[in-house]
Amino acid sequence: MKRFVGTAVATALACAASIVFLATPASAGVLDVTCTPPSSNLNQYNPPLTLTPQSVTVSTTALYGPCVSASQPLIMSGSRTATVTTTSSCADLLGPGSITYTITWNTGQTTTISSTFTRVVAGAVYTVTATGVVTSGLFAGDTVVTNFTGPATDITLCTLGLGSVSAINTLGTLEITSL
Repeated sequence: MKRFVGTAVATALACAASIVFLATPASAGVLDVTCTPPSSNLNQYNPPLTLTPQSVTVSTTALYGPCVSASQPLIMSGSRTATVTTTSSCADLLGPGSITYTITWNTGQTTTISSTFTRVVAGAVYTVTATGVVTSGLFAGDTVVTNFTGPATDITLCTLGLGSVSAINTLGTLEITSL
């Protein structure tokens, strides 16, 4: 009886393993690095955005971490900062766009990413989702997916002409995958 149970368990495990193996897509890439919350992106607007377009200085600070990388095990975090002056209103916080930016990892290595993104408000949540490619540096040629969310109250009030947006703070994930 013990032999029968052992054989049945071994057969069940073998079947389960083959199902998992068959369920994995043949074209799936290898996850080179993943960063999870509290990874964050903070955009500050000076002066605060209103419904009327105006010259605004946008300061961005993105902090990625904790991060895990099988191919680069010393990577634990990354960051990027930027300051630009542009003409903008809170209506510009919604819809599609594109961006190129460079992440500096805690190891001193850099990754430059070019991506397109969408920004939407659904209920009380602001979501920014982006897909792109690493154009140079560490992980060159890999694909990139980010998904960041935060409160939408200020954006909603501003687009209704009832307030302004001085900052947007979002939390989310960054994944860089080889093909």
